[in-house]
Formats: sequence, structure tokens, C-alpha cells
Amino acid sequence: MERSLTMGLNDRWFRRVGIPLIALLGDWIFYDEINQQHGWPFWLDYMVSLVEVSLLWTISRYGIVQSRRRYPTLSQTRQRVVFQAIWFLLVTGLFRLITSAIYDFTMVWGYHYTPLRYLYNIAVGIFCVIPIATIYEGLYLYWQWRVTYFEAEELKKMTLQTQLESLREQVKPHFLFNSLNTLQGLVMEDEKEQAVSFIINLSQVYRYLLQSNEQLIIPLSKELEFIRAYVDLLKTRFEQGLVLHIDVAPEMLTYNLPPLTVQMLVENAVKHNRVSTACPLTIRIFTDAANNVVVVNNRQPKQSAVQSNRMGLANIAAKYRLLNQPDIVIHQTETTFQVAVPLLKPVSV
Repeated sequence: MERSLTMGLNDRWFRRVGIPLIALLGDWIFYDEINQQHGWPFWLDYMVSLVEVSLLWTISRYGIVQSRRRYPTLSQTRQRVVFQAIWFLLVTGLFRLITSAIYDFTMVWGYHYTPLRYLYNIAVGIFCVIPIATIYEGLYLYWQWRVTYFEAEELKKMTLQTQLESLREQVKPHFLFNSLNTLQGLVMEDEKEQAVSFIINLSQVYRYLLQSNEQLIIPLSKELEFIRAYVDLLKTRFEQGLVLHIDVAPEMLTYNLPPLTVQMLVENAVKHNRVSTACPLTIRIFTDAANNVVVVNNRQPKQSAVQSNRMGLANIAAKYRLLNQPDIVIHQTETTFQVAVPLLKPVSV
């Protein structure tokens, strides 16, 4: 709030230019013919006008500051403007009435003021104050709009970051839980050597998982390196029953996507399909002309259907919505299940 108040006082250059200009134009437009009657030199008339404008500007400016202290927010614009309008009318009218009375009683210009001249002077003062007040309020509204806009953008970024962090926290235990299930299967089958190898690989993959998961997006090349290591872990259990084919255009490797996107698609394929040497589960990862990375697998559903909350696909879709990117495209047939995920163009440096 202090910024909104001090910003209104940062008008040194506006006053340095505005006061002499209003004094000059006001004296020339409204009083040039009248001034010729008393025969004073123009510079002396201008000095009197300059003093009047300076005093009136200062008094009007004080009212502007007070209005902002009382009604500082954008939603209080109406109250602030009404306060200023009443202030300007009363103060300007009183100020011009007093100065006119002084000129009238002292006859400094060589003549008495008629009631019409009093009204004329008050009207001129109000007419000169209106554009000044409009500029002040216009700049103040613009500044408030900018502050509101950037605060909204900052809040949006903070919300985005919070939601993405929440999604990340969902992925970590989910991935670990599935890995431990695989390890449990190896132990129960008394495959000690494979279990030890699996633990070593798991520690390496999970370390990479934690590191990459601290970023909003990562290059496709990094995600594919992780996928190869991840599938190697899966092959510890499934051996030849799991086949991976990667056919990605070299120029697409620098494109980006949210971390673990492809991993979740591979994990879903393994979770919902039979994987055996007799009926291998084949997973293909490739890029298309629309700048998508596509993950497709042959459908061979397990006899006992696995209960799914579709967290993986929902997680990916949520990340793309939060990043303000196109939706993922899911295409399913009797024999295949395919998901196309948009890639984000690399930022040019």
C-alpha cells in the first residue's frame, strides 16, 4: 500500500512542466484581453498567474493524496473520484473567491470586480484543475492496473508451481511402490543375484528420477535416457517379454516435455497388459510431424483386470493444462493403445 501512496507523490517533473505551462496558457487564453486594460507587462502578469497556479496545484494535489489514503484500491475508484471532485470544487471555488476578493478590495488591477467576474475566475480555476486531476487519476489507475496484473500473474505462477509440486509428490511414491513390488517378486522367486542387480539399478534410476523431477520440463533426450534405464529394470523381471523400440527424429531430441511423462505411459502399458515371452508386450516410442512424442503398445489385457484410477494419464493431462499446452491425445483400438504427447519447442538463447 505504501507503494501506491508514494507513487502518487512522485510527480516532480509533472509539476515542473505543468505549473509553468498551465500558468502561461491560462493567462494567455483567459486573461490576455483583460490584462491589456491595466497596461502591466506580460511577464508581470505571468508571474502573478504562476504564483496562483502553484498554490492551487499544491492544494489540489493535497486532496489527491488524501483521497488515495482513504480509498487506495482499484475497487474504490468511484469513492476516490467522488472525494476528489468534491475537494476540487470546494477548494478551487474558495481559493479563487479569496484571490478575486483580494484583487477587488486592493484594486491591484485598477478596477473593481463584478459578481460575474467572480464567477468567471472560479470557473477558470475549475477548468484548469480538471485536466490536471484527470492526468493524476489516469496515471494512478494505470499504475494500479499494472500492479494488479503482475500480482495476478505472480499468483498464477505460484499456484502453478504449487500444483506441479503436488503432482510430483504423487509420482514419487507411486514409482517407488511399483518398483518395490517388482523387487518383492524377485525376492519371493529367490532370484538373489537379479535382486541385487535390480537394487543397484533402482538406486541409480531413482537418483536420476529425483534430480529430473525438480524441473518443470526436461529435454526429450534426457527422458529417453531415463526410459532406457527404467525398461532395463523392468526387463530384470520380464526378460524377453518386454520389447522397447525407440524411433525419434534427431531434431526432436532437444524438444521438451514434463519429467516422467513417457515413464508413466510405459508403466501404464506394463500395468494393464500381459507381459510374457510367449506374448511379448511391445512398446514403441516415436515422434510425428505434429511435434508429438507418441507411445503405443499392443493391447493384450490381463485376464484379471487391474483396477485403475487412471492417475498416470490424469497426471500427464494436468501437467499440460497447468503449463498452458495442448491436451494429450489418446487413441485406442482392439489391438493397440496409443497416447500422443505434445513436445514443447526449445527456447532459443
